[in-house]
Amino acid sequence: MNTVILLIAILGLTAYGYQIGRRRALGTVNGERRRLHSLPEYHGAYVALWCLVPVVIIVFAWLIFETTIINGILVTSLPTEQQALPKSQLELLLNEIANIAAGTRQGADIDPYKIAAARQYSNLSLVSTGLQVVLVLIAGGVGLALAKRQISARFRSRHSVERMIRIMLVICSTIAILTTIGIVLSLMFEAMRFFAKVSALEFLFGLHWSPQTALRADQVGSTGAFGAVPIFTGTLLITMISMLVAVPVGLMSAIYMAEYATPKVRGIVKPLLEILAGVPTVVYGFFAALTVGPFIRDFGDSVGLSVASESALAAGLVMGIMIIPFVSSLSDDIINAVPQSLRDGAYAVGATRSETVKQVVIPAALPGIVGSILLAVSRAIGETMIVVMAAGLSANLTANPLEAVTTVTVQIVTLLVGDQEFDSAKTLAAFALGLVLFVVTLILNVIALTVVRKYREKYD
Repeated sequence: MNTVILLIAILGLTAYGYQIGRRRALGTVNGERRRLHSLPEYHGAYVALWCLVPVVIIVFAWLIFETTIINGILVTSLPTEQQALPKSQLELLLNEIANIAAGTRQGADIDPYKIAAARQYSNLSLVSTGLQVVLVLIAGGVGLALAKRQISARFRSRHSVERMIRIMLVICSTIAILTTIGIVLSLMFEAMRFFAKVSALEFLFGLHWSPQTALRADQVGSTGAFGAVPIFTGTLLITMISMLVAVPVGLMSAIYMAEYATPKVRGIVKPLLEILAGVPTVVYGFFAALTVGPFIRDFGDSVGLSVASESALAAGLVMGIMIIPFVSSLSDDIINAVPQSLRDGAYAVGATRSETVKQVVIPAALPGIVGSILLAVSRAIGETMIVVMAAGLSANLTANPLEAVTTVTVQIVTLLVGDQEFDSAKTLAAFALGLVLFVVTLILNVIALTVVRKYREKYD
């Protein structure tokens, strides 16, 4: 609720600044807009940005440092023996105190010092929220006053607004790049910790996957087997089955809608196909588990084949149906973007419609089509729910689509479910799998860019 109130206050302050700037600009020329160097809207946007930017900086700084500062103050109030806890245990204790303060952790067995700390946590959060609101209002007011003083008939507000927006775009681009770098580094650091415990050769080329390990020295458990080849094989098998369904159906649908269908038919068929992209994956999972899987099993029994209750074929078929819109919709837009002059030239030399599509339109649209197929492959590789419900969790090394398999994403979810210790090879294996998934996706992107560059030079 506090966040909603703060957001409403920021938006209200920004809107007020816009109106003040616009009115002041018109007031300096007695309403004669032509005497202004920039439109009144730019003057309003200039004041609004000066209200908004300092406020956003304060809010982001607060989000970054608030928890650290509150936890630091909270730790100093804990008993001495609690302050001496290891970092991981101290973080768990602080999370428990926060849950007690939020009311999600209740019971008569809570230690008194935790209750006192939770009460202090609530007070600190309340003070932090109040101080944040005060600073936001002060920063917005100061920004409004400074920007308002600069409004005049000859003030080049358009240039200033465009410069500020350009800086904001650069900052957003930088954040996106730094986020990508952060994701890669976090995967690499945790994966290196895993490879310090398990050989990279065993992980990449081992044929047995059983990541169950003993979490404590006094606990009886398996030492674990981390050969990921069965997982990679299952991922590749399900992805190939899904693409064998999605690519032909999606591409043919796109060609029909772009080159053969009437506008009326296109207006009906394309939205119906795109509805498939909006169906929740859990619904596809139920469809695969309750309809497609039993149908394949019964059909296999009728012809003498042994089909598992959960199979790669069922998951791949349903996943292929799910990603048809990724191929059809994007390919349709790309084919429609091919210049009509190319088609007219082909018709002028006597080519039929089918020859024009095969020899002119498809080659010209090939870079975009490859991009749509790449997007579909990435979507198939990253799918989890359908695989869990239709293909199972068994890490079987097989190329038989009638058997149960598992994928990389399913294993990542399985390894990170519940309370885990991030010092065990079992948990760290999830980051190694994520790193491999990232590298595979990167390779696919490089291949797609190579194809795009090759054909873009030909058809520019």
